[in-house]
Amino acid sequence: MHDVTLRQAAKRALLGYCPCCGKGKLFRSYLKQVDQCSACGERFGAIRADDAAPWLTIILVGHIFLPLAFLIDLGFLPTWAAALGMAAAFSALSLAILPKAKALFIAILWHTRAPGYAA
Repeated sequence: MHDVTLRQAAKRALLGYCPCCGKGKLFRSYLKQVDQCSACGERFGAIRADDAAPWLTIILVGHIFLPLAFLIDLGFLPTWAAALGMAAAFSALSLAILPKAKALFIAILWHTRAPGYAA
């Protein structure tokens, strides 16, 4: 077993590092996790957090940030420009949150050895 707390694992993963050692990179590209850590050798290739990350991203963007958009007054812009600006902002926000959400779920599955973790 490992002596890393869930909080430590989550923090390391959110920063993009191995939940186990905190040294090796967790992703080799935007959403593709490494097969194993380059520093400690912990295996991540079998962890499947595919559907959880988009779910969390939708919850955060759609249910928390979108209502905040109604508080922003963009009446000085034409309707098309306001809509385009909001769409761009929420798209960028979604793209920024998605890898962090996947990293969080990878850390949770790794730490708990949940069914998404196939060792």
